[in-house]
Amino acid sequence: MSIDKLTIGELKEINSLLGNQQQKKHPFQVGKNYFIRTVTMILVGKLEEVFDNELVLSTVAWVADTGRFADCLEKGESSINDIEPFKDDVIVGRNSIIDATLWDHDLLTKQK
Repeated sequence: MSIDKLTIGELKEINSLLGNQQQKKHPFQVGKNYFIRTVTMILVGKLEEVFDNELVLSTVAWVADTGRFADCLEKGESSINDIEPFKDDVIVGRNSIIDATLWDHDLLTKQK
């Protein structure tokens, strides 16, 4: 079989057998904690996996009220007014992300 004569269907089948192992470049650091602002909410959690269109976070909390934004980023939980932890991991659509930054504090595990 000549590679030049493969059909698109055959290429798709080969790709599915390989598990689409091509990883696109991204700026995220798996294993680090992140503060992520999406179009509808703020999430804080540990980045577990990065996919083309999604991020998977563990130990996640929704931050409904950061208080003073700069204080939140500098001081962490002590300056946050409203924290709602998730029960399980969270999948975040990358197209919904406005910005993300490393979270250099303990993760938010208690409701406040």
